[in-house]
Amino acid sequence: MKNNNSILMILVIALLGITSLTAQNTKDYGHRYDPPWDVLTHEGTQFIGYGIDNAPDFHGNVNNPDLVVFFAGNQYMAVPELLEAFKKANPKYQRVFAETIPPGIEERQMKTGKLVLGNMIIDLKPDVITAGKGSIVAKEKEGMFTKTAAYAQNKLAIMVKKGNPLNIKDLKDLERPDVLVSMPNPEWEGIGARIINAYENTGGEKLSNAIMNDKVSKGTTYLTTIHHRQTPMRIMYDESNAGPVWYSEAFYHSEMTNHPIDMVTLPDDINVQATYVAGRMKNAPNPAAADAFMDFLVSPKAKEIYKKYGFTTIE
Repeated sequence: MKNNNSILMILVIALLGITSLTAQNTKDYGHRYDPPWDVLTHEGTQFIGYGIDNAPDFHGNVNNPDLVVFFAGNQYMAVPELLEAFKKANPKYQRVFAETIPPGIEERQMKTGKLVLGNMIIDLKPDVITAGKGSIVAKEKEGMFTKTAAYAQNKLAIMVKKGNPLNIKDLKDLERPDVLVSMPNPEWEGIGARIINAYENTGGEKLSNAIMNDKVSKGTTYLTTIHHRQTPMRIMYDESNAGPVWYSEAFYHSEMTNHPIDMVTLPDDINVQATYVAGRMKNAPNPAAADAFMDFLVSPKAKEIYKKYGFTTIE
């Protein structure tokens, strides 16, 4: 019996040692950094299953909306406040629905007529869409809009972990083998092409190829599906070390939340600028509400909200 007890004690000690080692080497964050990152204000039964049922880029009322807006996804942090301000200024339009997903995905959604989100189907047609100037101009030439308006601008920055532990100073550092990069996929995220432009402004095609080809093949550059959610989460969960993003995204996490994220700014001579333009759809299901929203986007109140979240506005 004494021998059995000794063996049992040895096994317990070994198990405790393994458990302790595992705890030391594994960072268990749970879902503490999962979105939505804004304060939920809607009345009703709240239900979020983090990692299972969580749809932070779908805002407002999907049932018989008075207005439907497809935003470029990088504006997600401003959209809740923006929609509330619009509804306050336009009391007759209270059922507003908005998406903040990549414009490339929204384009596919408009072509197919449906977005499949898990087991849910969203078949709403937008009254207004917003995107980068180039995308809107191309659609305008196709006759999709009755009106367009530029309303905000942005530039690039690098998002890093709090304290910048790898001492990342510029885009050239993203070429380093020790830096795990989170990079928007240019296939459907417009920012991807703009970042590649900035890579080439910094280090020519050599730098661009190193990050977008060599490091992708090695698995040290991760191409996102929805960078404005994945990049901050990957950095906060220690899956990536850095990610080029829009300035507003880095500003929001580093200055307006308690998230462990910092920002590295980029000099103007290599940076690129985006101008956001809204288009009022020619076949808008809710034409009066669409017109009201187009007017609101260029109003002093909308400009105030965009400035608050790190955007530059069109004066």
